[in-house]
Amino acid sequence: MSDHALELLSISCTFHSKDNPGQRYTAVADTTLRIKAGEFVSVVGPTGCGKSTLLNVGAGLLEPSSGTVKVFGQTLAGINTRAGYMFQTEALMPWRSAIDNVMVGLQYRGVPDAQAREQAEAWLSRVGLSGFGDRYPHQLSGGMRKRVALAQTLVLDPDIILMDEPFSALDIQTRQLMENEVLDLWNAKKKAVLFITHDLDEAIAMSDRVVVLSAGPATHPIGEFAIDLARPRDVAEVRTQPRFVELHTQIWEVLRDEVLKGYAQQLKKAA
Repeated sequence: MSDHALELLSISCTFHSKDNPGQRYTAVADTTLRIKAGEFVSVVGPTGCGKSTLLNVGAGLLEPSSGTVKVFGQTLAGINTRAGYMFQTEALMPWRSAIDNVMVGLQYRGVPDAQAREQAEAWLSRVGLSGFGDRYPHQLSGGMRKRVALAQTLVLDPDIILMDEPFSALDIQTRQLMENEVLDLWNAKKKAVLFITHDLDEAIAMSDRVVVLSAGPATHPIGEFAIDLARPRDVAEVRTQPRFVELHTQIWEVLRDEVLKGYAQQLKKAA
């Protein structure tokens, strides 16, 4: 078995333009990205550069125009059943209670209701929501809904966890609490994580490795940095370490021009 949990090999993704269906544009070009089993990898890049496209390819939700996806050495065909996906926007069903939302994936897999409920209750407890299982999404704060979504993803015990800017809408205090929660849970089972974020601080604080993407179109990796900060980490405390500051400076040197390019492209589209 491969020691890589997920491999995106020479991936390119080309789409028809929404504004001009006769035109095509390449969102991602010849990108290779490998995540080892147990490794936490973050991908950063400018807005609209194709970060989520790569995540969708890894999940099997999007077939690349060219290239190959491998999961533990096996070529992926269809949905990546060994991956759990935590979306940027909430995927909770508003008509289901918190515990019913956590149970739903297990139920789809045919787990008996009593067993599914027991596992869901255990995961709600692990994410700090013991006693809130009967609450509906509208009765929970943003941070609590994110905790339910995290439990919903992890209750399925995926070998690979895909996370698309899951905490971007949270206030800074709640965000740091959730980041530490994810690190604690990851440290317990050491699953492979591919984490998409705009926040360079978040990427450095959480990861084993940070990959920088260029501005689009035809985005591709332009830098890769090993994060040699000791674990376990507290995401607030680690930011004060000299090595953190050094890493931030090194990565920002690579990322800054791409962010400016991406910003200019967004202004041009809005004009």
